[in-house]
Amino acid sequence: MKDANFLKANNARSLWHPMTAPADSLENPPVIVTSAQGTRIRDIDGHEVVDGVGGLWNVNLGYSCQPVKEAIAAQLDRLPYYSIFRGTSNDCVIELAEDLRAFFAPDGLTRAFFTSGGSDSVETALRLARQYHKIRGQAGRVKYLSLKKGYHGTHFGGASVNGNANFRTAYEPLLPGCHHIPAPYTYRNPFNESDPARLSHLCLAALEDEIAFQGAGTIAAFIMEPILGAGGVIPPHPDFMPGVEAICRKHGILLIADEVITAFGRTGAWSGSRLWGVKPDFMCTAKAITNGYFPFGAVMISEGVADVFETDATGRAAIGHGYTYSGHPVGAAAALACLRETQRLNVVENAAARGTQLFDGLKALQTRYDLIGDVRGGHGLMLAVELVADRASRTPADKSVMARLQSVAYAAGAMVRVSGANIILSPPLVLTDADADVIIAALDAGLASLSA
Repeated sequence: MKDANFLKANNARSLWHPMTAPADSLENPPVIVTSAQGTRIRDIDGHEVVDGVGGLWNVNLGYSCQPVKEAIAAQLDRLPYYSIFRGTSNDCVIELAEDLRAFFAPDGLTRAFFTSGGSDSVETALRLARQYHKIRGQAGRVKYLSLKKGYHGTHFGGASVNGNANFRTAYEPLLPGCHHIPAPYTYRNPFNESDPARLSHLCLAALEDEIAFQGAGTIAAFIMEPILGAGGVIPPHPDFMPGVEAICRKHGILLIADEVITAFGRTGAWSGSRLWGVKPDFMCTAKAITNGYFPFGAVMISEGVADVFETDATGRAAIGHGYTYSGHPVGAAAALACLRETQRLNVVENAAARGTQLFDGLKALQTRYDLIGDVRGGHGLMLAVELVADRASRTPADKSVMARLQSVAYAAGAMVRVSGANIILSPPLVLTDADADVIIAALDAGLASLSA
């Protein structure tokens, strides 16, 4: 390993970092993380902090989770790779598919298609949705509906259904036939509606209106996150996703639940769909499926969709889609160990308890700092603090303010994530009450610095 001076000098010289401008990384060198244990990360200067980001929403079980590490090492010794394309398979991936079938049975999902990550899972669901309709003789169903503020990864399909211009504008023109409706974002919405129940009704009415305008027979699927994540942690009213499901069923539109973030306990329920009592046609998963230790994902598929593919007599059901690393045996071994450890620890209970603790702490900060316009959370370890320059006008805080808060919070003991005017918290689901206190204290320090 090169020494610290070499690494600092070359931090952004030879590589481009995702989701930022190359010049910005050169001007503001990223933190170099060199080790981690439990809920803590340590940088190249030896500064240790609580990871309030959970890697990137994915390190649910914390760092150095021994059962997962041991499963990866053992599988590398036994079978480091083999394809599961037509004609071959591996024992780990079959076992994993059966375990996932049991885990997601309450969501009505009984088949798995394996991918390399979240963006791959979204792309897979979008493709299979179109193919489903073609098998059924409805080839005109090719369009997709989604929510403004929603995030669905970085492939062209995912970017096209994304509802945030930051992930779209530089890459347009994108996939045609993708249309967006307003998100149930109580703090900012085109209806100026602050009541969550009424806003839910208005957004569902907008969905019905868009379907009528496009023509139901042209729409393949509606894709949504049960709780919007990267868009600013926007939890809908409890009747919103069930309302979406009912509308989709009425019009023959498939429902894709993008649970790359929310599956496996983050919301305080085992899935976001289960939180709202919804049974989607497809569920996109990744991130926590291997605790971030191996690039891996899965699309879970409902019995109804599976039946159309498996009983096809038209010759249209051959899946012409897949990835070199689909069903990778090392990833499958990691996912098996991760799923079992996730269930053994029953992380949903801690996610709910620590999420409530953080939410209450953030609401207390809001009473002390006018910089805080909105606090969102209340469903497990998904929380956001939206900063404003002025509460009355809700003018978003500028980039320099957000950078300052993040920097001071890091110095005070917590890594937090900035997304626009939002501070997003998505810590490991094994977070302790002491860790939660550290995060609140670090944000308090950052806000005090800005107020001063």
